[in-house]
Amino acid sequence: LELLAAVADQRPGGTIVMVGPVVKIDEAALPRRANIAYLGGKTYDELPAYAAGWDVALMPFAINAATKFISPTKTPEYLAAGLPVVSTPIKDVIRHYGEIEAVAIAATSDEFIAACERLLAFDKAPDAPWLVEADALLSKLSWNSVVNDMRLLIEEKRAAHRGGNDGGGGGNGARPHYDYLVVGAGYAGAVMAERLAA
Repeated sequence: LELLAAVADQRPGGTIVMVGPVVKIDEAALPRRANIAYLGGKTYDELPAYAAGWDVALMPFAINAATKFISPTKTPEYLAAGLPVVSTPIKDVIRHYGEIEAVAIAATSDEFIAACERLLAFDKAPDAPWLVEADALLSKLSWNSVVNDMRLLIEEKRAAHRGGNDGGGGGNGARPHYDYLVVGAGYAGAVMAERLAA
């Protein structure tokens, strides 16, 4: 909240548009400025029209226990919309996207504002190098490629366990009582479970 207020105060000529429901935050605590708009929840089919009018996508996540292990899908969604991204230092954003030009990581309000200024100057032409780089990264991140990569890893492990190891069947060579074990029910785990079951 402090970061939003600082960005709004230091860039009074810009507008910050916040889309989505306000949860786990008292609405009275939200910074109120003439250049901050809280639009509330929107349907997915409405979002492209909003994104078309934006210059930079902001991911001002608080850094706390609740965000320590999140892997926000907003990053590839914003990049796919042709928007550069400024994010607070979320581990998975740094790990998966922190090396590309279109994603800036900023821990303080001053760093956040400096990153916004840098990204606002980006060339918006369809063949701009930062967009080409982002598209190349995104082309490797489809759910199909994730599923195929995971399936290969699973099959390698299953092949390694065939033979002497019964994988939990009691030491008598019996077939194990499971085919796959999916740990976690986030997007990747849920998609993998659905694809394996299908």
